[in-house]
Amino acid sequence: MKFLGNKKAVLPIAIAAALTLGHQPASAQGLFDMLFGGGIRHDPQGEFPPPPKPRKIRPPGEDGGSVRISSPTYNTYRADKVVRVDFKSLVPATPPATAQDAAFVPSVTSSAFRDAVAGLSDYELFAEPDIAKALIAYYSANPDFIWVSDNAPNSRAQDAVRVLGEAASYGLTPADYSVDIPAAATSATPEERTRELVRFEMALSARVLRYAHDAQSGRVDPNRMTGYYDFPAKPFDLEGALKTLAHTQEVRTYLESRHPQNAEYQALRVELEALEASEENEIVVDPKLLLKPGESSPELPKLLTLIARNLDDDMGGSYGEVLARLGKSEVYEPELVPVIKAVQQREGMKGDGVIGPRTVALLAGASKADRIEKVKVALEELRWLPSDLGSPRVFINQPAFTASYIDNGEEKLKTRAVIGRVTNQTAFFYNQIKQVDFHPYWGVPQSIIVNEMLPRLRSDPGYLDRAGYEVTDSRGRQIPSSEVDWGAYGSKIPFSVRQQPSEANALGELKILFPNKHAIYMHDTPQKSFFARDMRALSHGCIRLQDPRGMAAAVLGTSVDDIAEKLKHGHSTENVTRVIPVYVAYFTAWPDMSGKVEYFDDVYGRDSKLMQALDATEAVRTPSS
Repeated sequence: MKFLGNKKAVLPIAIAAALTLGHQPASAQGLFDMLFGGGIRHDPQGEFPPPPKPRKIRPPGEDGGSVRISSPTYNTYRADKVVRVDFKSLVPATPPATAQDAAFVPSVTSSAFRDAVAGLSDYELFAEPDIAKALIAYYSANPDFIWVSDNAPNSRAQDAVRVLGEAASYGLTPADYSVDIPAAATSATPEERTRELVRFEMALSARVLRYAHDAQSGRVDPNRMTGYYDFPAKPFDLEGALKTLAHTQEVRTYLESRHPQNAEYQALRVELEALEASEENEIVVDPKLLLKPGESSPELPKLLTLIARNLDDDMGGSYGEVLARLGKSEVYEPELVPVIKAVQQREGMKGDGVIGPRTVALLAGASKADRIEKVKVALEELRWLPSDLGSPRVFINQPAFTASYIDNGEEKLKTRAVIGRVTNQTAFFYNQIKQVDFHPYWGVPQSIIVNEMLPRLRSDPGYLDRAGYEVTDSRGRQIPSSEVDWGAYGSKIPFSVRQQPSEANALGELKILFPNKHAIYMHDTPQKSFFARDMRALSHGCIRLQDPRGMAAAVLGTSVDDIAEKLKHGHSTENVTRVIPVYVAYFTAWPDMSGKVEYFDDVYGRDSKLMQALDATEAVRTPSS
């Protein structure tokens, strides 16, 4: 008996699928077999071919059953518009409600403050909606100055303005928090002076709140940028912040404490300061250079000069003469190829002799401007994460293609990783390690079922039965794949598919889970050759590890030998009993454990999208807007 969906759609879908699959290239079919086993190969070496460009999803039958599940997209970032603060709603408040409030002795009487509020009637102060609301709420309940004493800005105000003026050292824009301190009273009338001071009071409170919010949470909401970003909100009590500032003289300490309090953030600040003070690279090479043997480029002599400067004794003995003779050549001569290969291998690359962006970055480094931008982007992204990253923790940096286990400030494991390819990007989020699966099943994601398996299943419905997969319906009943009329379904498949544990299983022998809506986890892989590549954005989105046994042992607090013993006993699951946060992160500038900042290629092009979002935020904050 066939499991049918839309009966009217079955025939044309099946015919269309048969016509399409009847001319499927053998190479593409071979790639499918290599990944999923097919009962033939047990050490797959390839991947699915990149999926075609996403198309509008149509109901089955409307387009011959040609449907897709699309990946998240990047959005044009829209920042919250600033609003004019409505001071007309600022009304006298009731007496202090708490003992702490009552203990605070204002430097200017409440009646004086109420009188001063009249000077705000025509004052145009713009702020974010939540900050504007917090200003009115706070001063309605607490009708006194925070920043003014004895008819002049007080020490709190002086400290606050200094901190705001140092915003650039955190990669922030000082103009976003700029407040002019009123000059000492001279010829101004008392009324004019009062108006000047109350406006200063409100402006400084608004900008202090903006600074504190930006320091804690960042200037942009990453989740608005793309579905690839997934971060929980960081609640910030704006009114509570003003109350704290009104009751303390430690304004600098409070404001600086809003920033992330981790060593990585501090290392990036130090790097930013050093970059700002440094000179531009003496030799700047086009970072997008791509040069193969036999081709020519005016950028080549620059690279050869940098290589010649850094020759060690071995390299000098082998290639010094060639570099001296051809160091000015713009043609990539055959004699220069071994030189480039040797340099690439010395830097940890595979040494293919092709001069590309990665080779240029290793030899010439990024320009000063590019490095400054990467550091500023990294500082912003760190504000999306918890201030304390936790210990122990697992940190995956996608642009570096690495995964690390860090405990007590020590990187106890660092392994190469494969991340999602550009068409199947890995998300940026954090979670908590929950369990390790030994000899796991692979639950095939719906996107892979629809986009990559369904076309074959329409003409060969029994393929999954032969290839070691299980098909279950919505009630959990196992159903032979051959009994499903796959041609009746489009983008919504009412069945689950999973691959049984085996040597050909796409997850290999281990899976490390941290449940999340993106269905991303760390796992082993039978495709070991991928780890030898420099650019390892090659998966469907999950994180493949070169040393999965080492990572499993680390998170379970045991030894690699113990992991090997457990693997002898077939499929099983073990819970992780400790709290171990995992960061599936994306930083193109990131400090190593010694604090040295390393730079990486922006494989997904996300830095430029964040800079666009920051520009959009700046645009709404400028007075002219």
